[in-house]
Amino acid sequence: MIKSDVLVIGSGISGLSYAIKISEQMPDAKIIIVTKADEDESNTKYAQGGLAVVTDFDKDNFQKHIDDTMRAGDGENNREIVEMVIKEGPARFQELVEWGTQFDKEKDGDFKLGREGGHTENRIVHHKDITGAEIERALLETIRKSENIEMLAHHYVIDLITQHHVPGKELNTDDISCYGAYILDEKSRKIKKITAKITLVATGGAGHVYKNTTNPIIATGDGIAFVHRARGKVSNMQYYQFHPTALYSKRDGMLFLISEAVRGDGAKLRLKNGKKFMHKYDEREELASRDIVARAIDNELKISGDEYVGLDCREMNQEKFKEHFPNIYQKCLDEGIDPFKQLIPVVPACHYLMGGIETDRNGQSSIKNLFAVGECTNSGLHGANRLASNSLLEGLVFGHNAAMKTVELLNINDFNFDDLKAVPEWNEEGMKMMDEMVMVSYLRRQLQEMMSDLVAIVRSNARLELAQKKQREIYEAVTELYNYSIMSPQLSELRNLGNVSYLIIKHSLQMKENKGSFYNKDLAQKPLTISNL
Repeated sequence: MIKSDVLVIGSGISGLSYAIKISEQMPDAKIIIVTKADEDESNTKYAQGGLAVVTDFDKDNFQKHIDDTMRAGDGENNREIVEMVIKEGPARFQELVEWGTQFDKEKDGDFKLGREGGHTENRIVHHKDITGAEIERALLETIRKSENIEMLAHHYVIDLITQHHVPGKELNTDDISCYGAYILDEKSRKIKKITAKITLVATGGAGHVYKNTTNPIIATGDGIAFVHRARGKVSNMQYYQFHPTALYSKRDGMLFLISEAVRGDGAKLRLKNGKKFMHKYDEREELASRDIVARAIDNELKISGDEYVGLDCREMNQEKFKEHFPNIYQKCLDEGIDPFKQLIPVVPACHYLMGGIETDRNGQSSIKNLFAVGECTNSGLHGANRLASNSLLEGLVFGHNAAMKTVELLNINDFNFDDLKAVPEWNEEGMKMMDEMVMVSYLRRQLQEMMSDLVAIVRSNARLELAQKKQREIYEAVTELYNYSIMSPQLSELRNLGNVSYLIIKHSLQMKENKGSFYNKDLAQKPLTISNL
């Protein structure tokens, strides 16, 4: 058994900023960060557009950002949380700068500010088109300077340790405590029991529950799944945002994101024949919120039968494009596309989950001593649809608040871990190593196909009911595998994706009206288009 004061699960902006804050406040605390891949592999790393924060108070203000966030979330946001995050944003952003993050600046020293869909002002700070990677770099460099933080890469969390694991302990779902986690060391293939006074879940999203996603391969909903299995509260899983413009590919899996900032700088959406169409769906056209643009593209593809639409950058300033979007430009060239001569082929792809682990303003979950921050949570910030570039902001603000609450709890030192003496080591007696992964791969593909066909951008009652039936069949097959197999990351991810798909379908069936990113055509009161042009 490995003992720690704080266990952080995940190494994106939420987990790293949280760990840094605690390290600064409590240099004697033992902090362990576990991440299932390389230390820099996270959803944060792939964030292109930037971070939404009010910095130009001459043209912008908090109220405008609040209004934009509430409008994008279709009013389902918690207004108090929205106000808190946006008003605390500038201070948290300044700390990010102090930790060494380099953001693009104008010649006069002011930050360059981009604009994205749903925003009424330019307020997106960025580092070219690799903002997330730059933030990840700076945070990891700061982490490496902290003597009381230990980073364990390629350590995969299987389950949280709670009263569920104490033999003979009566479980009260209203009073659950977290004591740490069972964690698989992928190199030694041994399952460790790491205990902690406080545990933070910062595991990101679950994009690979669908066939095509902008998320990295690690985004399999692990944190949401193991909190759900521990009887923690999870909500709003029906709200999954599909980014309108992922680079089209015939291959399933992770698709390259064409940042919303490209449309913010003037790119236009066109059908393959060159005709415009966004004016039919929203007066803001290309700068409407992501749910509207994604559904518009989905609808046009169903009408035309085409595989993709085009993003037209041909009239944009070429030098400015290359300076702001060097990686997007290079990716297009690598794919044989000259964005100044051809339309970039794009399709909507699964991008961001607004629901997840329920938390309060400090990131505290419904389980005692368990915090959660970032995309794995339902914090109340995003409502039914996330406003572009609010995700990095959420990670910073909630990472700070969770850290301050954690420090407060650690200083109280009121932790009774008597139950831990009775928590057994992970038991693999009678289990056998799978000699091949074909069953796991097959079931994962079946799950992704089912979710993509039946529970995607546009849903219906019949599709959801069929999905519920198919999900149950897959769940039973996965459970049978789990019950006799020695645990592996692949099997655990499949188990987690099964939990996530169950929650998305269940919460979708409970919806009685269309809100934000959720759209059931059987609940529609009006057609998708605003005109018949």
